[in-house]
Amino acid sequence: MCLPPMSTAELAKAYEPKDVEPRWYAYWVEHDVFAANPDPADTRPVYVLPMPPPNVTGSLHMGHALFVTLEDVLTRWHRMRGFNTLWQPGIDHAGIATQTVVERQLRREGKSRHDLGRAAFIERVWQWKAESGGRIALQQRELGASPDWPRSKFTMDADMSRAVREAFVRLYEQELIYRGTRLVHWDCEAQTVLSNLEVENEDANGELFKFAYPVAGEEGEIVVATTRPETMLGDTAVAVHPDDPRYKHLHGKRLQHPFLDRQVPIITDAILVDPKFGTGAVKVTPAHDFNDHETGKRHGLEMISIMNKDGTLNAEAGPFAGMERFAARKAVKKALEDKGLTRGTEQHKLVLPRSERNGSIVEPMISTQWFVKMKPLAGPALAAVRHGHVKIIPEDWTKTYEHWMTNILDWCISRQLWWGHRIPAFYCDTCGHLMVTREDPAACEKCGSDKLRQDEDVLDTWFSSGLWPFATLGWPNETDMLRKFYPASDLETGYDILFFWVARMMMMGIHFMGAPPFKRILLHGMVVDETGDKMAKVKGNVIDPLDLVHGATFESVVEKTLPGAPREEALKKFKKAYPSAAQMGTGFSAYGADALRFTLSTYAPQARRIPLSPKKIEGNRHFCNKIWNAVRYSLPYLEGARVGREPPKATTLTNRWILSRLGAALETTKRGLDEFRLDEAALALYHFFWGELCDWYLELTKPVLNPSAGAVPGPEQDETKDVLAYVIEASIRALHPFIPYITEELWQRLPRPSGAPKSIALAAYPESGTAPRDEEAEREMGVVMAVISAARTIRSEHEVHPGAEVPLLLRAEGEATLSLLRAEARAIKTLVKTAAEPGIEARGGARPKGAVMSVAAGVDVLVDLRGLVEGAKEAARIEREIKKTEKDVAALEKKLSLPSFAEKAPPEVVAESRSQLDELTKKRVALEEAKSLAAELG
Repeated sequence: MCLPPMSTAELAKAYEPKDVEPRWYAYWVEHDVFAANPDPADTRPVYVLPMPPPNVTGSLHMGHALFVTLEDVLTRWHRMRGFNTLWQPGIDHAGIATQTVVERQLRREGKSRHDLGRAAFIERVWQWKAESGGRIALQQRELGASPDWPRSKFTMDADMSRAVREAFVRLYEQELIYRGTRLVHWDCEAQTVLSNLEVENEDANGELFKFAYPVAGEEGEIVVATTRPETMLGDTAVAVHPDDPRYKHLHGKRLQHPFLDRQVPIITDAILVDPKFGTGAVKVTPAHDFNDHETGKRHGLEMISIMNKDGTLNAEAGPFAGMERFAARKAVKKALEDKGLTRGTEQHKLVLPRSERNGSIVEPMISTQWFVKMKPLAGPALAAVRHGHVKIIPEDWTKTYEHWMTNILDWCISRQLWWGHRIPAFYCDTCGHLMVTREDPAACEKCGSDKLRQDEDVLDTWFSSGLWPFATLGWPNETDMLRKFYPASDLETGYDILFFWVARMMMMGIHFMGAPPFKRILLHGMVVDETGDKMAKVKGNVIDPLDLVHGATFESVVEKTLPGAPREEALKKFKKAYPSAAQMGTGFSAYGADALRFTLSTYAPQARRIPLSPKKIEGNRHFCNKIWNAVRYSLPYLEGARVGREPPKATTLTNRWILSRLGAALETTKRGLDEFRLDEAALALYHFFWGELCDWYLELTKPVLNPSAGAVPGPEQDETKDVLAYVIEASIRALHPFIPYITEELWQRLPRPSGAPKSIALAAYPESGTAPRDEEAEREMGVVMAVISAARTIRSEHEVHPGAEVPLLLRAEGEATLSLLRAEARAIKTLVKTAAEPGIEARGGARPKGAVMSVAAGVDVLVDLRGLVEGAKEAARIEREIKKTEKDVAALEKKLSLPSFAEKAPPEVVAESRSQLDELTKKRVALEEAKSLAAELG
């Protein structure tokens, strides 16, 4: 499939990603280009990057596209540098999400998981996984991801399950896992407990409902307020501040519950109660509120749970038993009103705890669960960062990490699901003995009974994910993979799962392997829409990355986001979120994976929010075409060019300069890749290739290489061919990690050093020494470029026809500068488009009639406009410029004269405005002087 170097006739006029991308990805896979080598005899340095395993239920979104791009750039870069590279891929079984998907399928069939039974339901999930799960891994391939696919792991694979069980048993044996009854976060929709991290707190507008508790056995009442009136059915106390004079006469007395045969004590508690908030009295529901739970433990209060697992009220709720929780809220309020006990309501800002998995409102509930003691595990993980064994980039996340690890709570790891790693705990129904074992026991180790039942719960998905860096390598076995590739070099992921995943891998890795699982933690931000809003389907601002790769109409894009919504409304939302898209027409072109990847690479990964701009993707699609055309232009001139591993000898200024600028770009690129500033690396290559190689060097080679431009064979032409071939080939290699498809396609057609590998992905990455710096060449070329730019600006400003040739005179002081200008006269003539080689003379003398002068790099640049610009037309242009300048001057003078601006605006803003006014004033003077030029032009 690999094609030999081809002629320019075989290279299409424009780059078409669809003709290139599938072909080369198939080639890479076929030739095992991405494979890591566990052989102990392989002495290459190792680079390891564990891929964050996407959910088996997932499909590609922009967050995935970002991490795939960033990680693939790092992986390809290290692979090209000769590292034995393992980018470990995989898929997470996603307990709650997957079970929810399959249960929805069953509901459409009129069934539930209970109709099937546990074994049949698990079989149904595996069937779904085989048919639909893992689609995201196929989508990642379309983005050019280069992990070692044959080593991909699924967190429910047999070897992964063995590792999970071993980890659980060891932690239990070490008394770091225990079973206890605690207040937990309960997801009534999924009917499972959640860890603290799986609960998202959402700000909302609510109601503070006030009602009265009558004092038992005497006159009087105490008024409390709540946002959840139904929880009063589980109240076991009312607390007041011990120093609040309003309630001192009630200390120790009891209140009569309005609906239940229960009296509620009045307790004093300075921790729970703020006497300045509300009524100064707080109802205490220890079984349904975390603050109340701690209060209940301090005072030995009864913990009364009023709720079933499905969110309905249980028998403890008395007359409200069986009601759904939110219906019960309304019923309790109505019943209190009927009894004359309501005391008003007021609007209240509150925080709604929602399940991170399904968005349902979470309930605090008393439950018996399995927990991991986190303090003993967190200490070493905290020390690893503090002592510099692991570095977090960007560094400002280090304090956040330290705060969380210092204040860490025990981790609830059991989930009331069927899909997942079942907890290896067995109960003896004969004697009640509990066993936690590596293998399923046949009989009770205490009494010998065979009446055993396994714990119904499964482990939190993040428990298995926490073992990812070493379980994927064969742990608990001592494998070659484990010895070779643990610890990982980097862990790259979104900052939002620093605690969900990264911190847990740190704790598990150090505990089980004795060393941190990676040396650097690289955190990227969140991809948001162009206005900075988080992407969400309800906002209509979600974009499927593959729509950007393959092309799509805006209508099809919004249909995915808001299916069934009114078309105009959906389009309006989308275009508001992406104003640059609204200006682009009716849809996305097929930008290709390379353009999307390069765009994502040019955003600072450390930014908290990364605003996606479709216009920017379109711009980078043009960049890909620029690269294509540059190679297409160069290929005819490269026949016979000698490309070695060392830079060719360069004698001309142009050739010395381009080699030096290549070296400068590679220095910046390496620094950016080393420091996880991929944006700096990508932009350095972008500016070099487009701004210096294409806009300058290729133009400067035309009179040397192109016969129609006067080129003749000779030593200069041979040298230029060799330099052009060397720089183009090295540039394509440098760009490969960012844009792998187009670079492979072009590299296979370019002259290459002998012994080049079968793929650019295995070719040596060009280091900064590829092209040594030449400060003298850069300084001298800077003068030449400044002169050319100044002459071109004069042409542009005075609206000289692009095809016209202009007379050019250059004046300078010093023989060195004059000699430089004479040596580069041909280059200046070519790029300025002069009628003849420019005149070059020492400074002095009057400005020639009809000439416009500009000063650049100490050189007077004079362009004679006679016969090229009409005097009347030039006079009219100058008058327009004068009027515009005077208008701008007046506006700035007015703004600066306002006391509100001069006194209140930031000093730097005022200084900038004064600087602008100074520049405009000088421009106005220059325009007045230019009037005489118009007269000279006739």
